[in-house]
Amino acid sequence: MVGLTTSDVHPTMGVKIFSAGVGACLADVITFPLDTAKVRLQVQGECQTSSAIRYKGVLGTITTLAKTEGPMKLYSGLPAGLQRQVSFASLRIGLYDTVQEFFAAGKETTSLGSKISAGLTTGGVAVFIGQPTEVVKVRLQAQSHLHGLKPRYTGTYNAYRIIATTEGLTGLWKGTTPNLMRNVIINCTELVTYDLMKDALVKNKLLADDVPCHLVSALIAGFCTTLLSSPVDVVKTRFVNSPPGQYKSVPSCAMTMFTKEGPTAFFKGFVPSFLRLASWNVIMFVCFEQLKRELMKSRQTVDCAT
Repeated sequence: MVGLTTSDVHPTMGVKIFSAGVGACLADVITFPLDTAKVRLQVQGECQTSSAIRYKGVLGTITTLAKTEGPMKLYSGLPAGLQRQVSFASLRIGLYDTVQEFFAAGKETTSLGSKISAGLTTGGVAVFIGQPTEVVKVRLQAQSHLHGLKPRYTGTYNAYRIIATTEGLTGLWKGTTPNLMRNVIINCTELVTYDLMKDALVKNKLLADDVPCHLVSALIAGFCTTLLSSPVDVVKTRFVNSPPGQYKSVPSCAMTMFTKEGPTAFFKGFVPSFLRLASWNVIMFVCFEQLKRELMKSRQTVDCAT
């Protein structure tokens, strides 16, 4: 990201990718219950049954899940979530600076257009690579064993196998279009907002380029990202989680939601989504920045010793 002091060594692309992957995995482990709560709230109302449990609010959803299905259910799909961060977040965040420099074409200052283009590019590439992990993660988070319902999948690798054999390999890339739209919005808004806020805070000498600056920038980026991505995120979750034939297409899914549940359906799970994304951003970006710095210091020490 921009705003590093002149005393800092410019991190290599490998260091950025590694730091982004580690930071994203750590953030995912800590915030995963919020993500599970978000998914459950987003799919709520999809199947109207009298015996279905109604979730109310973030804490209510987490508490209800823990009581009815056990605390470990809050972490259902975590292996796929971590696989997603390794294959997805490490690329979209780790490659952002490098791609941004490419679009800047050697200019001293990076334009807003270059930042957005970099966000679009890294987000798009990462989605196509990481989509199978997203499909498995969402389905494991959404499935319930209550009311005599037999879970579709017994675990992460069982889910990969069943989806591939029953729906074909294309089933693992189901929902790529809405997920691409969602992650293009998220990547551009999240990274560009974080980049701009961090740059503004440092240049105007409001905060030094350290943890408080990274924390404030990450929080603001989290709110802006949640607000813009929520409608697409809900549609993506519903479509990815749906059995074959329930929705003809992504627009059909969105229209069904609108006619049956109204426009507020597109903002279901907004609060846990914001809490999850804001806390995820804070943990990931702070770890990302600090790990980059420490790795480059270590590398510098080794180079000096040799």
